[in-house]
Amino acid sequence: MAKILLTGGAGYIGSHTYLALVEAGFDVVILDNFSNAKLDVPNRLQNIVGDSVTVVNGDVLDRGVLDALFADHKIDGVVHFAALKAVGESVEKPLDYMHTNVGGLLNLLAAMDAAGVRRIVFSSSATVYGDTDVQPIPEDHPRTYTSPYAFTKIAGEQILEQLTDDWAVGILRYFNPVGAHKSAMIGEDPSDIPNNLVPYIAKVATGDLEQLGVFGDDYETPDGTGVRDYIHVEDLADGHVLSLKSLIETGNSHTVNLGTGEGSSVLDMVRSYSKACGRELPYQIKPRRDGDVAVLTARPEKAKVELGFEATRSLADMCRSSWAWVSGQIRNDRD
Repeated sequence: MAKILLTGGAGYIGSHTYLALVEAGFDVVILDNFSNAKLDVPNRLQNIVGDSVTVVNGDVLDRGVLDALFADHKIDGVVHFAALKAVGESVEKPLDYMHTNVGGLLNLLAAMDAAGVRRIVFSSSATVYGDTDVQPIPEDHPRTYTSPYAFTKIAGEQILEQLTDDWAVGILRYFNPVGAHKSAMIGEDPSDIPNNLVPYIAKVATGDLEQLGVFGDDYETPDGTGVRDYIHVEDLADGHVLSLKSLIETGNSHTVNLGTGEGSSVLDMVRSYSKACGRELPYQIKPRRDGDVAVLTARPEKAKVELGFEATRSLADMCRSSWAWVSGQIRNDRD
């Protein structure tokens, strides 16, 4: 049984990937500093899998923590999520993002190299494509950045591309992960007003927010609102498992998009979530935001060819699972 280090494994995507890896037969060690994850996530994971969860509370910026972890565990590969991820915040705090996202990756790679571990799946992003009219976007599209966050993802990719041939690297560029685990025991749980659409809609559905702000209804799309490629977080987690398996089995690196290849508008998502929660959700049209593009979708064929990956869960599945998670937390708070 291969043992995998999952940095940022208590976060939204990391926790779902933990479950997918365990289900696939991997032994997993989570490293997380819990700066953007709830402390009860390991207990939730333990309740889902019915077994103990190995967690190291530490930071990828701490080389001592990393060296001790690699000494204590015979790690065969790494899935690296640990990073700061808010585009707007990155504009306000660019040095923090460079330090954590780029410095953290370099620190991790140095510790991996010292331990002889040279298999890594890197959490990248569709933000590396910048603002483009090319839709859907293929992997060979030129990279450019519109925020310090996007810059750190491009820098991370470029660093990984410089590694020698005895390394195997999976670079996964994903689009808009949403939804929650089928158990409804883990899901996206932002601590304040979220930047992403679905958790914002969820707060409207719960009554925490009065209405949704829809930024622009005059784009050249079917209903005038922005169109994005939403992917269920469980599909995304499965993609990380397939990437890791490919690295271990073939030793060959890859760079792929993880998306559905299909776009859904803001109002499509509002209608689908309204159906999931059983009531019409109020929204207000607002002016366009600077930097927003009309359409952003993935060309997903390469991931299918190289990894056997294909997203299977629908927009309705995404909304139903999100609502099951969110409404469950409401019930727990009342109990």
